[in-house]
Formats: sequence, C-alpha cells, structure tokens
Amino acid sequence: MKVKQPEPFMFEAGDRAVLLLHGFTGHSADVRMLGRFLHSKGYTCYAPIYRGHGKSPEELIDVTAEEWWEDVVEAYQTLKDKGYTKIAVAGLSLGGVLGLRLACNQPLQGVITMCSPMYFDNEEQLTIGFRQFAKEYKQLERKNEEIIKQEVDQLLEASKGLFQQIAASIERVKENVDMLYTPTFVIQATNDQMINPDSANYIYENVESEKKKIKFYDNGTHAITFSNAKDEMHEDIYTFLESLEW
Repeated sequence: MKVKQPEPFMFEAGDRAVLLLHGFTGHSADVRMLGRFLHSKGYTCYAPIYRGHGKSPEELIDVTAEEWWEDVVEAYQTLKDKGYTKIAVAGLSLGGVLGLRLACNQPLQGVITMCSPMYFDNEEQLTIGFRQFAKEYKQLERKNEEIIKQEVDQLLEASKGLFQQIAASIERVKENVDMLYTPTFVIQATNDQMINPDSANYIYENVESEKKKIKFYDNGTHAITFSNAKDEMHEDIYTFLESLEW
C-alpha cells in the first residue's frame, strides 16, 4: 500500500508572515491547525517540510540534520522572495530549535518555541519516538508484525549517526541562545513525555531579549499542537504576535 505523502502549505493573508516549523519525524500537519488559526487572524503562514520528512523512515535517516537547517533557511528566503519583510517563526520540538537558530542568524519579529529540547540527556526518548513513527508507517504499508520488528530494529541501528547529528545541532543552539535578542515566547507542556521540560526554563532564562514570555500548559503533551491545550495556546500565540513591533 502506498502511503500518501504530505505537502508544505502556504496560507497567504496580510503582510505579516509566520514561518511554521514541524518536529522530528513530523511534517506540515504538525502545525496546520495553528496555521489555519493564524491565517484567520490575518497572518500569512508558511510551513515547509524538511528533506526526508513526510516520507518513509528509510528516507528520513538518509539525510542530515544540517540539510534540515538548509531547508529552514530556504523557507525563510521563500517568504522574502514573495515580498514579506516582517516575519516571525514558530516551531514545534526540533522545529523550535531550528527557529531559535534562524532567529540568531536572520532578522525576525519574534520567535515561538513549543516543547523544544535544549538537553539531549535522554537519547532513548527520541529513539522511542522514532521507533513509534517507523512502526506506524510500516503498519500503514500492511506489513506483518515480524517483518515490521525486523525492519524497525535495522532502522534504529542505521539511525545512530543521525541522532548524533541532532544532538550536535541542539547543543549548538543551546550554546548560542544567549546571543538572541529577538522577542521570544517559550511554550511547554508540563507533562512532556518526550523531552526534559526544563528545556523551556533554559531558553527563557538565557535569551537576551527584553521581551520574553514563558508559559507551561498542564493539559498539554509533547505534540502540543494536537493536544487539549491547543486552543488556549493558539490564543496565547496570537496575543504574543499582536504585541510585537511589526
């Protein structure tokens, strides 16, 4: 069975644009509801899909973490080429890490991180996420459980180098986040099962921006854009964006 491949989206509205960045193993659906909400409020929203994402787990581990960064820079340039000069970025999980890196390298109106890791203190948790993604993908292909287990085990062995790259990219951003002066909104689910929630405190305490905000959501999960916290979070993000100097 062929699995339908997701696509990037661009919802154009006013002259204020928000670049929406998905997480590791995810794709544009991670941020589609947020994009629809912000679009309804007059914001242009663009969500790219990084190389290897939205495809098979084999294709995902056949790229590098640095290529994802290149894809984010290219997405930012796409908005610039379309004439948008006022751009904010919002990213889920690894997308938030990439958003912070973008804010350190390009002029942005604001940056929003959602459940974004700063500590690579439990690689096993990311491995669990990748294992689940790979298993579900192969179930969609209607393979039997024995073959799925065998192929997932092979994938986990082959992905070790990529996880080392992810760790290095997170560490790079962590070391440089104190150079960030862009207005920042840090969002974190209290009961995040995937990353260390104290990452949020690290980002908030170390960014140098005079305008920064942090909020923990008790009814959120790591995939907070799909969680019961999403409606409250949408309103909070909109309020933050409206408070910026566009």
